[in-house]
Amino acid sequence: MKTDILLSELQFKAVRSSGAGGQNVNKVSSKVVLTFNLNNSKAFSDEEKELLKTKLDSKLSSEKVLILNCDEDRSQLRNKDIIIKRFFELIKNALIIPKKRKATKIPRSVIEKRIKAKRNLSEIKQNRRKPNF
Repeated sequence: MKTDILLSELQFKAVRSSGAGGQNVNKVSSKVVLTFNLNNSKAFSDEEKELLKTKLDSKLSSEKVLILNCDEDRSQLRNKDIIIKRFFELIKNALIIPKKRKATKIPRSVIEKRIKAKRNLSEIKQNRRKPNF
């Protein structure tokens, strides 16, 4: 992943934020919308692109464009910083290849301990019963 190339491929748009905020919300475009076209990106190899497509499938549009919004802060600059950090975190987590799980065998001592505990509990319950005469 080449971050300098990746930063140049990001597109930002400032939009008026929705919700409560008084007069400020009607005048200032503080919400930032980040768009990133995965197919046209030169920052990733073909294998990385395929991995990102599978991991980020629910977040990508049909044209394989990632769209992220941020309107947490009243400052457009701070929203831009937040969205860039969020984007890089998302990409970094999507590029992680999980380790394959190794199947392990349950030790004989663990199985015997469980059976012994079951037998002990069974005896305790047997002793609670009324004797049959």
